[in-house]
Amino acid sequence: MEFPLFRLFSVFAVLGALLFAPLSANASDLDPENTLYMDLKDGRVVIRLLPDIAPKHVARIKELTREGFYNGIVFHRVIDGFMAQTGDPTGTGMGGSNKPDLKAEFSDKSFARGVIGMARAADPNSANSQFFFVFKEASWLDGQYTIWGEVVEGMEYIDAIERGEPPANPDKIIKMQVAADAG
Repeated sequence: MEFPLFRLFSVFAVLGALLFAPLSANASDLDPENTLYMDLKDGRVVIRLLPDIAPKHVARIKELTREGFYNGIVFHRVIDGFMAQTGDPTGTGMGGSNKPDLKAEFSDKSFARGVIGMARAADPNSANSQFFFVFKEASWLDGQYTIWGEVVEGMEYIDAIERGEPPANPDKIIKMQVAADAG
């Protein structure tokens, strides 16, 4: 039996649409209360929050964002091919907010490119305000760090962040806001 070529292309088109639909999310399709805007020197990063898998971490990130905590904070640890970390007001990687640490909220979600995880010390229940974006798949982190969000637009601006531990001239978060609060 001959399988028409156009049917084969149709099958691949449908599979491709199903597989890649989440990556092409448009900011206008997102819930404004669970979307962050992070402005960097090169442009705006749009982040989808994941309250269904990490409700306490999402609540903390939104609380700190609404307080203006992240505005002006540098990316203090940026490892090429791995991740970019921020959220420490001291810029040293040793600081956090004045709020209590959070208990881990591990999930089955994997650290794919653009996924955001909570940074912590050796204790899994020590996350506070620091977080990191992975530049590419990092599945060895799965189940060890709480995932609370993912980039849906502007990953190229994360890719452009100055590398280093610490970077010689670190990039910073110019402004971060919950989309529902943006004017």
